[in-house]
Amino acid sequence: MTTYSTVRAADAVFVLVDIQCALADVMERRDAVVGAAGLLARAAAALDIPVLVTRQYPRGLGDTVAEIGEAVGEHTPLDKVTFSCLAEPAFRERLEALGRRQVVLAGMETHICITQTALALLEEGYEVSVAADAVCSRRSGDHEIALARLRSAGAQITVVESVIYEALERAGTPGFRTVLELVKAHPING
Repeated sequence: MTTYSTVRAADAVFVLVDIQCALADVMERRDAVVGAAGLLARAAAALDIPVLVTRQYPRGLGDTVAEIGEAVGEHTPLDKVTFSCLAEPAFRERLEALGRRQVVLAGMETHICITQTALALLEEGYEVSVAADAVCSRRSGDHEIALARLRSAGAQITVVESVIYEALERAGTPGFRTVLELVKAHPING
């Protein structure tokens, strides 16, 4: 079992998995998950953490939802047909080029692409955190079973605010005010 430290900005990469129009439209928790993933993406900019965005078969599932595109800013999505992001050569290449060993996952669906990606990353020695409030499945039971499976496999199950504040580490830093404003503006805090 992996021993975890907190999420460190210098070692982390945030991966937003398949938050696409056609997929998001059938998710019961769409707005909450998109909002939480968007908060993660906005905080990444303030914390100098890279963000990778994937799209599963975009011809069928559409583009990344507008809210995520806006939150991430200028980016080149990584298109894939594999369910595990790590099985896609372009994703693997971009991830390895970053040289970071902590991966925080958000996106859709928990029991398919999130699970397969997390398990593959764990097999290769990455520290994997799954932001439970920023992932979902069409059926809540599938989501809950996947989180339990990932926890038992060694993934850290957490929430977006925990990830952000762990990466921030302390108040009074240049990114603190920005992160504080982002968290205050997030709908769950309204």
